[in-house]
Amino acid sequence: MTDTAAGDNAGAQRVQKGERPVNKNLRVFFRNKAAVTGVGILAVFILAAIFAPLLTPYDPTHQVLSQSFQTPSLVHPLGTDDLGRDILARIMYGGRYTLMIGVVATLLAVAIGVPLGLISGYFGSWFDMGIQRVADIMLSFNAFLLALVLVAVMGVGMKSVIIAAGIGVIPQFIRLARGQALSLRESVYVEAAEAFGSMRMTILRRHLLRNSLTPIVVFATLNVGLTILVAAGLGFLGLGVQPPLPEWGTMLGEGRSYIFHASYTSTFPGLAIFLVVLGFNLAGDGLRDALDPNLRE
Repeated sequence: MTDTAAGDNAGAQRVQKGERPVNKNLRVFFRNKAAVTGVGILAVFILAAIFAPLLTPYDPTHQVLSQSFQTPSLVHPLGTDDLGRDILARIMYGGRYTLMIGVVATLLAVAIGVPLGLISGYFGSWFDMGIQRVADIMLSFNAFLLALVLVAVMGVGMKSVIIAAGIGVIPQFIRLARGQALSLRESVYVEAAEAFGSMRMTILRRHLLRNSLTPIVVFATLNVGLTILVAAGLGFLGLGVQPPLPEWGTMLGEGRSYIFHASYTSTFPGLAIFLVVLGFNLAGDGLRDALDPNLRE
């Protein structure tokens, strides 16, 4: 029995040694129950947003005043709001706006913050000093307060919300990318590339950026939830996506006036925000555990 078990273990080790890194990362990720739960939550909301016209017969902006404040039932599973609009339909269609804002705002922060951070860490000198002082100023503000100021300057609307939410998290990406550049620029392969006369921008792109992708992807996944919260907060205050578009934060703000006699008008949009942010956090934690070999030791 012992010899058989030892042989099985040796065979398993040989299979694992020959296993491709991508397959190993996927295997580790999907063995994480919390990460799978997060992906499942996100999949439900993404599919509901994409196939909303097939899943509900109601128009999210169509008003039927005679059906206002209907409690959850078989006809309206999550009830109706003050204007008689189906809340479930509005949450499904609203997922398109909320998820798009979170993803696009995060991509904007990555596109600006990562290059600045890599340049700051690799080139040093006055590049580093100037970029870091700007990042320090931005970090002195809470991400939501900074977004609030930017929206006040640019005006309300989806475009302003995306820009404001994205700019609010740029300094975090600057700091992350700078830390990666500082550690990688002393690597042997970077010194070898410099010795062979490679251009510094080429080294920055081929070596520093490529080897920084793992923490950047993980951090970006976690920050999608943060940008969604920022956008929802702006919508709650009436400074985000404007009615009648069914963005979740805006729905939450519209329902606060009726929270004592029709609490479901705020409860369900708030629950949708909570679940999506939870899903991104769980998925981000799972990605970190799968992609960082130190956490698997």
